[in-house]
Amino acid sequence: MAKKPAESKKNTETDASEQSAAAPRFHIQAQYVKDMSFESPQSPAAFIGQAENPQLDVAVNVAGEKLDDTHYEVVLKVKATAKNEKGVLFDLELDYGGVAFISDVPEDNINALVMIEGPRLMFPFARQVVSNITREGGFLPLNLNPINFAALYRQNMEAQAGAGNGADNGDILAETV
Repeated sequence: MAKKPAESKKNTETDASEQSAAAPRFHIQAQYVKDMSFESPQSPAAFIGQAENPQLDVAVNVAGEKLDDTHYEVVLKVKATAKNEKGVLFDLELDYGGVAFISDVPEDNINALVMIEGPRLMFPFARQVVSNITREGGFLPLNLNPINFAALYRQNMEAQAGAGNGADNGDILAETV
């Protein structure tokens, strides 16, 4: 009878290792500035006599692309423009990319994982780049507000379903804030 507990323990260990081998895995392997542009067309006049806060327009877009069976590129596209009555103070465009590794995830969950979790993990770093470049450009740091990428994804899916562009074709869908 002493062997049964040992065999039972061995089977439990085997079952646990089989389950962990097939457990879903997702992480960002690399992050990088893919493309960035910062222009201050009114310099140096933009820094003289600033009495009012400029109008700020910010747009965030998310795109994804399958690279191979386990790797996807996620790109956060940030566009920020500050204007006053004299014109554009600065224009910032940032494409902040990341390579996501995905393994043992059901195919129908990959799009949501890439478009929600990828940007959620990368956003703080892209936010830091935006803050730094606006500060280095001579302006106050632009600190982007947090984004609920899950709500954005659901909203986008509903809009595409209403337009007849369902996600059943397996494409990675883009999102816009």
